[in-house]
Amino acid sequence: MSGKATTSTPNIGLRGSSGLSHAYIQYPPLRCNVPESRGLFYDDGNKLLLSPTADQVFSWKVSLFDPLIGPTTDSISEGPIIAIRYSLDTKVLAIQRSGHEIQFWDRETAETFSHKCTTESESILGFFWTDSQQCDIVIVKTTGLDLCAYKSESKSLQLVETKKLNVSWYVYTHESRLVLLASGMQCKTFHGFQISSADVVRLPRFEMVMAKSEANSKPVLAAEDIFIVTVYGRIYCLQVDRVAMLLHSYRLYRDAVIQQGSLPIYSSRIAVSVVDNVLLIHQVDAKVVILYDLFADSRAPISAPLPLLLRGFPRSSSSSQFSGSESSDVNAVSGHEAVTYADTWNFLVPDFVCDVANKLLWKFNIDLEAISASNSDVPSVLDFLQRRKLEANKAKQLCLDITQTLILEHRPVHVVAKAINVLVTSFSHSIKTCSLLKGLKPEMTVNSGAQNADADVSAIERDAIGKSIIHESTTRVDGGTLYSEDESQFANLKHSSKEARVGGSVNNENSPRNEAHSSYAMQSSLLSAQEESQLTSAAISPDEMYNFVFSPVDEEMVGDPSYLVAIIIEFLHSANLEKIRVLPNLYVLIIQLLVRNERYAELGLFIVNKILEPSKEVALQLLESGRQNTQTRKLGLDMLRQLGLHNDYVLLLVQDGYYLEALRYARKYKVDTIRPSLFLEAAFVSNDSQHLAAVLRFLTDFLPTFKNTSEHNRYYRILNEMNSSTTV
Repeated sequence: MSGKATTSTPNIGLRGSSGLSHAYIQYPPLRCNVPESRGLFYDDGNKLLLSPTADQVFSWKVSLFDPLIGPTTDSISEGPIIAIRYSLDTKVLAIQRSGHEIQFWDRETAETFSHKCTTESESILGFFWTDSQQCDIVIVKTTGLDLCAYKSESKSLQLVETKKLNVSWYVYTHESRLVLLASGMQCKTFHGFQISSADVVRLPRFEMVMAKSEANSKPVLAAEDIFIVTVYGRIYCLQVDRVAMLLHSYRLYRDAVIQQGSLPIYSSRIAVSVVDNVLLIHQVDAKVVILYDLFADSRAPISAPLPLLLRGFPRSSSSSQFSGSESSDVNAVSGHEAVTYADTWNFLVPDFVCDVANKLLWKFNIDLEAISASNSDVPSVLDFLQRRKLEANKAKQLCLDITQTLILEHRPVHVVAKAINVLVTSFSHSIKTCSLLKGLKPEMTVNSGAQNADADVSAIERDAIGKSIIHESTTRVDGGTLYSEDESQFANLKHSSKEARVGGSVNNENSPRNEAHSSYAMQSSLLSAQEESQLTSAAISPDEMYNFVFSPVDEEMVGDPSYLVAIIIEFLHSANLEKIRVLPNLYVLIIQLLVRNERYAELGLFIVNKILEPSKEVALQLLESGRQNTQTRKLGLDMLRQLGLHNDYVLLLVQDGYYLEALRYARKYKVDTIRPSLFLEAAFVSNDSQHLAAVLRFLTDFLPTFKNTSEHNRYYRILNEMNSSTTV
């Protein structure tokens, strides 16, 4: 990681926050300027940026990317440094001194030893530490791979296994645990090994596709033309074809390597980053970046080629008021920091870039709001946002805002239905994979900068449903999207809602699905601002749809509520298809909307056909709305009785003046939780002594202890007074 300082001038158009872009870097960067530094090295196994001097090595932990973080130091001996890495437990420091020697430091004992090649005919191309049970370190040589165990007691490396191959160069990333070895005259023949914690997997040999530039000219692949990326737990190899100006994509399976297609490139120098499973293809010479989402079936980019934005850069620094040499120094530093895609940029896996000349480290980010605003295909935008994890809370808020806007703009019902179906299907998937509840654990967000850090071919590639690619047929290259775009119809809704009830959404309240949903609904309503920032899923629950979409829309919309009712019905259709329990507040809102427009007949059909799920809340709303319509009130009473809410049913009968009927119902269903005074007071208000006598007689027979209560004595006295006045 070395290079000369660039002489290019700052691109002022990219500074500040007004530039047009979907990807950006944030000022200030992580500064690693150490006097007498011998360059910068990246240890991707430990997410460390290393800056060695003659007798020390400075290291910065970059996984959290704190620009104010200070380095830690270790003492080393003098000598050339080709590569430097810490062991994964950071107890040992290894430095490649030459093409034949690696030196090891034990940080606890300060003891050192060297490991050298056995023959002069082979040379060391590099090395990396592993978490494999079979070996601790892998040394890549021109003759193949040496898998070695580190022996601290004997201060040596023990050779465990050798993979004999002719190697020209190699590419390795720790997040994939995959090493690709290039060989052949054109370096287009590859052997792959994935060295995971459980196993060492050898991939089939494969060849890269390369276009011919001339009849007698054969281009040669270089290490900078190959990128290993991990996206959604799947491992891809990307290859630059400079002649065809294409970026070829290969999906790596345990027993096959399958070409997935090609992406156009517009620059002779290409770099690749991955931010939150989004592929950033940097067209370095053109100074633009293109975003792709490999999860989608389409190979179309998320965005057009746009510049990389530098956010938060202090504008005043380039127009300093200081005079003399001090002003020149300030301008020089600021000028270098404001340059994007400088000649000295070195791109690091998965989402960092290091300016080796100015000793700066930047982190790539994507602008979800800009991406959402630039795409008119709403279902695909929502689908994209639902897969975001690094800024899950922002993605969720954008989804809610987009959905609310669709409804307020009175978009066609089928368009809104497709958008809602995406959200419902995503929530269903999150419930099944428990990612909603797991997302609240703080430990899940500590290393958020390293997406899918432990993905590998033996456990490497877990696809969207958590299935290891080892067990996946090689004929299945990619799974489909997480959602289907079914048009919802009233008849289908009726049918699917019945199916949902057969599954027990009403009577099986303690099912695991309902428990998971209820648990999340409770947690989502209690999240603090800090917890929201830790969410790793943008999935939206039915309760959130009610609180942040349907309820606010109801408050803002004017006129006939039929449109909103149709939208909510589409939501219920999608929820029923996914067997997702909808909380009663949404059914209550439908009743309010229908009653507001005096559509009592349609409301009755919704109840009779079980479109609205029976619940106490729904029944009480029917009773409330039934003050203007007796049939609606009767539906509410019937629902209470059907749900077995006998106590509430009896209370309502008493309130309506049917206290004798209420007594008979209470005796039949043994309702003994209602205070006798309610029945007695209702009978007294009726001013009918016979009714009061009947109530007293019933309570005396039904409640053995009633004779000993003050209510018994009081109302018997009142009854006697009523009879006396009648006689007189």
